Amino acid sequence: MLLLCLIIVAVMAGSGDDGEQESTNLDANDSAYSSTGLAPEIERFRPLFEKYAQKYGMTAQLNVIMALSMQESGGRVLDVMQSSESIGLPPNSILDPERSIDVGIQHFKNVFQKAHGDIKLTLQSYNYGGGFIDYVLARGGAYTKELALSFSSYEASKLGWQSYGDPSYVDHVMRYLKATSSGGSTVASGDFKKVLDEALKYQGNPYVWGGANPASGFDCSGLTSWCYRMAGVQLPRTAQEQFNTAKRVSETEARAGDLVFFSGTYAGKLITHVGIYLGGGKMYNSNDSGIEYSSITTGYWKAHFYSYGRVLN
Repeated sequence: MLLLCLIIVAVMAGSGDDGEQESTNLDANDSAYSSTGLAPEIERFRPLFEKYAQKYGMTAQLNVIMALSMQESGGRVLDVMQSSESIGLPPNSILDPERSIDVGIQHFKNVFQKAHGDIKLTLQSYNYGGGFIDYVLARGGAYTKELALSFSSYEASKLGWQSYGDPSYVDHVMRYLKATSSGGSTVASGDFKKVLDEALKYQGNPYVWGGANPASGFDCSGLTSWCYRMAGVQLPRTAQEQFNTAKRVSETEARAGDLVFFSGTYAGKLITHVGIYLGGGKMYNSNDSGIEYSSITTGYWKAHFYSYGRVLN
């Protein structure tokens, strides 16, 4: 069950584990996974899951959300996503499945954003509560099974309980997902040349808010989506959507052809700017100064840097 505070957690025990299955790679984009073994009681709500996943920009996480819901309730109770506690209500207070899914996906999105798109951290935090994210961020920033176990032991000891939550929640959710591919291939060097060759056609052109093609001009995500499309790779339209569907990679893993994301460049969503990473601390992007090369290791862009993301095709 969803655990949101220490008091509520006392009576909850969900389910999740990841350490023994570290080879299973679940990225911010779950499109390489399909649902498996979902009960008819969950499948009957698929149109509602799709409706609210689209409404809140979480379509790329649809399969994970439905697998989570299978673990949470199996569709056997009206509070399908066990989301009552996320709005301060006792367990199973929500008696309308549609409202449960609406509230649950909003909460999943909030946790997902706080977890910086780490699906495993998101899942375990759906079970443990948001305190687990802070615990992980203070210890390296990435989910591990060891951290899930140590957090459970720490909280149980602190509260005088025999157990806290379910350290195996991630594995339990993963039972309802299966890989449909190896996760896609990254943009190849030949494809990246096509991307950059297309992008360079517009160097020096002005930034155009809402622009997404040569006729209208380009904003940041309009430029990336257009140039990748010209290389045969489909990207969503906005910077936030591109972040949601990209595989997160570290600075040491990042290479030319990846995307680079920024936050806080204006008031809005978590991700507010995107550029094409060129390697060597440089990106090519459309910003207020126009379409240009920019350094991401100094000044403004360094201050607003958020993460790298790998485009899969």
